[in-house]
Amino acid sequence: MSSTPADDRRGTPHTAPVMPALSHRQILTVLVGLMLGMLVAALSQTIVATALPTIVGELGGQEQLAWVVSATLLTSTASTPIWGKLSDLYGRKIMFQSAIGIFLLASLASGFAQDMAQLIGFRAVQGLGVGGLMALSQAIIGDVVSPRERGRYQGYIGSVFGIATVAGPLLGGFLVEHLSWRWTFWVGIPVGIAALIVTERVLQLPFPRTRHAIDWLGAFFIVASVSALLLMLSLGGKEFAWNSPWTYVLAAVAAVMLALAVWQERRAREPIMPPHLFANHTFVITSLAGFVVGVAMFGAIIFLPQYLQIVKGESPTASGLLTLPLMVGLLAASIGSGRAITATGRYKIFPVIGLLIAAVGLGLMSRLSVDTSLVVAGLYMLVTGVGIGLVMQVLVLAAQNAVEQKDLGVATSGATFFRSLGGALGVAVFGALLTHRLADTIPSRLAEAGVPAERLAGGTPTLGSPEQIAALPEPVHTAVITGFADALQTTFLAAVPFALLGFLVLLFLRETPLRRHAQEHTTGENLAEAFETAVDPDSDLGHGDEDQAADRPAADARRSAPVSPPRPEQ
Repeated sequence: MSSTPADDRRGTPHTAPVMPALSHRQILTVLVGLMLGMLVAALSQTIVATALPTIVGELGGQEQLAWVVSATLLTSTASTPIWGKLSDLYGRKIMFQSAIGIFLLASLASGFAQDMAQLIGFRAVQGLGVGGLMALSQAIIGDVVSPRERGRYQGYIGSVFGIATVAGPLLGGFLVEHLSWRWTFWVGIPVGIAALIVTERVLQLPFPRTRHAIDWLGAFFIVASVSALLLMLSLGGKEFAWNSPWTYVLAAVAAVMLALAVWQERRAREPIMPPHLFANHTFVITSLAGFVVGVAMFGAIIFLPQYLQIVKGESPTASGLLTLPLMVGLLAASIGSGRAITATGRYKIFPVIGLLIAAVGLGLMSRLSVDTSLVVAGLYMLVTGVGIGLVMQVLVLAAQNAVEQKDLGVATSGATFFRSLGGALGVAVFGALLTHRLADTIPSRLAEAGVPAERLAGGTPTLGSPEQIAALPEPVHTAVITGFADALQTTFLAAVPFALLGFLVLLFLRETPLRRHAQEHTTGENLAEAFETAVDPDSDLGHGDEDQAADRPAADARRSAPVSPPRPEQ
């Protein structure tokens, strides 16, 4: 039997995919398609919140309500690494379009759900599409824009999340009030179709002919481990007590599946999470920092609407609008840092400073009380948003810049995965802390007001919806919202050490020069000549003529290097 070259046997490409350099206009056109996909994915996570009471009223299943959100979170997080690896193997365009297709079909089905079980199942499938859209959109940006130039487009990416955060609750409330809760799932379908059309027409990503062996066993172990962990974090303290057999069983399953995943990934031909990535200093540091940032940011920020609705008495729509300062700060910092990165080629300083600013912002938000004006609260949010905006996209940029092109997808999805996992942990930890503090603060405030705790419905500190809390008679209402504010202060303050820990982690980040070409290997295999020969000399490459002139001699010196001809992605 004839021997097979090692690279072919393992399914590893001989060369990285080669793509002609794109003009600024072409990049913007590609970004439109990617941003549309990211928008519908992000909206699916924010738009449904305002519709949940109506959904329960029509379908029933109050005890299953949390699963409408948790199912999507679980499948999107668990599937993220798999999407990244599959895109490295089979091309990002086809995987991105597959994610859109899954998302659209699941969204359509969710709107036709006849009971809560069907809705939860369709939402779980929808989460698979969300995981692919969020991870692959950023990986594709890594394909078409060089790390050095990527900063100038960060603002466009950040705007998607800002729009989804604000527009989701507003649009959800409008649709529920004037049409039906089912339209919260259907409204994104035309946008998703538009994303499909745009990417099909403008996105051309070549990839080499290679043979692959998908590590399905490794994928199973990874998904099982993450799912068990997320189930424990999502349901602990709600469906079962933290100190219960279910907690220990799920923790044990997560640990065993993780051990099996590590064992399988070390022996697989095409590991879902290649072990050599964890020997990459930059990937490890950015992943760890992303995890910690996810805990601090997502775990704390998620409680802002509760402050605005319960403590300040604002409607869901108004609370969405009142978080605009957070989004403004995020966008301004993301755009500003991105342009500075493109101009200077330096990036480490921004997330380092950003986490310090975020720590200050979280500390300020720990001062929010019943008497805090909305203007002051907005200023606190603005500071926190600036901190977040300096961190998020830069961590992904650093991870992408540190790996070879063949690992771009899995590195990008890995960074997204660890951040999402941190967010899930943060929501669970800070949610448990909030519940624990409410059990102390509300009875204490009631006692100060001379009101017996038995006046509360069921004697519980959670009290139900903001509407139910607003309907409480005085002085019970004042005591309850004051106690709630006290508990939220502790929650925000608890996030500060995590932001500072992220700051300390990033001090160890080694800043490597940002590549000027999207598909230049970090190992020294420069494919810049492919860009120089393929691009129209009159087109705008996104950097100045002096940069092109400086790069061209090096490309000419490598002109004899063989490059395998790619085939267009189908």
